Amino acid sequence: MTDAPAGKDQQHPLYNRDRPVIDILLLQEATDYNLAEMARLRMRYQRFPGARDIQKDLDKALQQWGLTEAELFEKTRKIHDLGGIYKSRGKKEEQDWN
Repeated sequence: MTDAPAGKDQQHPLYNRDRPVIDILLLQEATDYNLAEMARLRMRYQRFPGARDIQKDLDKALQQWGLTEAELFEKTRKIHDLGGIYKSRGKKEEQDWN
């Protein structure tokens, strides 16, 4: 999938649910939970042709935390290997990687 020109941007169906989470990530530290949320959202919006503000803010939060995307994914793989990060939120959230 290629990036659409700016005039062809789409509205992501989960934008309104994700925007407040990203606003929180911009204000908080890189806890295990926040790292997991960041990785989940980066994967969701990675190649999405739109939601440029979300993509930019995800980059900004990563930069504030002093991490590269590769470091983020390395850390979150370790977090998920230990398990339980989404335990209290139920299985639906745990599997919501798209």
